[in-house]
Amino acid sequence: MRATHPDRPRLSRRGILGGVFGTIASPLLSGFQDRRTPPSVTTETISAEDDQFLDELESANLLFFLEQADPETGLVKDRCNVRAADTTLIASIAATGFGLTAICIGHARGHVTTQDAHKRVFTALHFLLEKMPTHRGFFYHFANVKTGERMLDSEVSSIDTAILLCGVLTCRQHFAHSEITRLAYAILNRVEWTWLSEDTTLLPHGWSPQTGFLPNRWDLYSELMMMYLFGLGSSTHALPAEAWNAWKREIFEYDGLRYIGSYAPLFVHQFSQAWFDFRGRRDRYADYFLNSIIATEVHRLFCIELGKQFPDYNDDLWGITASDSAQGYVAWGGPPAMGPIDGTVVPSAAGGSLAFLPQATLRVLKSIKNGYPRAWCRYGFVDAFNPLRNWYDTDVIGIDTGITMLMAENLRTGFVWNTFMKNREAQRGFQRAGFETYAVSYKAEQDELEVRRG
Repeated sequence: MRATHPDRPRLSRRGILGGVFGTIASPLLSGFQDRRTPPSVTTETISAEDDQFLDELESANLLFFLEQADPETGLVKDRCNVRAADTTLIASIAATGFGLTAICIGHARGHVTTQDAHKRVFTALHFLLEKMPTHRGFFYHFANVKTGERMLDSEVSSIDTAILLCGVLTCRQHFAHSEITRLAYAILNRVEWTWLSEDTTLLPHGWSPQTGFLPNRWDLYSELMMMYLFGLGSSTHALPAEAWNAWKREIFEYDGLRYIGSYAPLFVHQFSQAWFDFRGRRDRYADYFLNSIIATEVHRLFCIELGKQFPDYNDDLWGITASDSAQGYVAWGGPPAMGPIDGTVVPSAAGGSLAFLPQATLRVLKSIKNGYPRAWCRYGFVDAFNPLRNWYDTDVIGIDTGITMLMAENLRTGFVWNTFMKNREAQRGFQRAGFETYAVSYKAEQDELEVRRG
């Protein structure tokens, strides 16, 4: 889902993850969410001090998406070196989706004028529709930020196209401008989900002009939920309803906590939920918002246990997800332990879970900013750092900055959820996947975990 630094191995996070786990049949997730059903969906609130901290963080994140978007194409760089002059040309279609959403947040908060916001969104959507190379409506993963040409022999990516569409639809709904609406519909409706699923209900990771469809399928719970919901909600090339039930939901257990999981990096529990609002909704298998609360707590416990081996990990400093490292890009995390874990801390692990465990993740992010000044820069947190080795990344990465910014805003106001979920495609996706609403107190669940951790 990202390009690597020029002198690092050219592997994306999905390139590393592909093939690590086989398809494992899983039982239904039965009953573990339904301990209480208060009369409404309630979530945790934060203090004025924490809100001020998140405002500073979001403002810094926004600068990345404003300054690293090309003014002629609207494409957003995959990454940026914040310690030297950055001359990279690699844009990420997923970072562009986060960037379009960031413009909406910035506009809603008064940091971006209506005129500037419209100009930026017009530029991006016109380029995406009229000049950006596509195949069957799907976009190449990496492109030249100035020309849109395919780079790094990247694939036509199903998941990265879905992330881009999340940004496009957030703009369509937030600005309610006739030209933005027209462009967004044209970009969305040409995506041929039925082509991607011609011979299978399990969507492939993508397609290459050289080799055709990639061999790996989206067959295990992960960030795939946004992609299947888009396919189900499409008004022009809709997936069959059974596609939602085709992928596996494997049950994991750690320290007495049970949850649906798959790959170890924490981002798999975060990305779909930056836009699609799973709160107070469940399908026949699970409440996925509660599942992400539990998965985040499990990861926190896992890191604290690793503190016996890496003494920097503690309740104030934890978080491992796919990221840069001193040895290059690594798709790591746990449990189960994956990758050569070495004490590196990835701020977006906590940042992307702000809405799930507010107090625990805020504690981490404030500890990093206050205790490790080299981990902070103009755009917020650098992608990763290792205090044991005195290593600090030089780069900020768009999708990790993006997930942090969006989840910070969702925690504060629910803006991204509330805006995106007004799109009829999102509503139709949930309906066709069989989701039902129900009463639940996530605050009670979060409080229970706080008490449990002592």
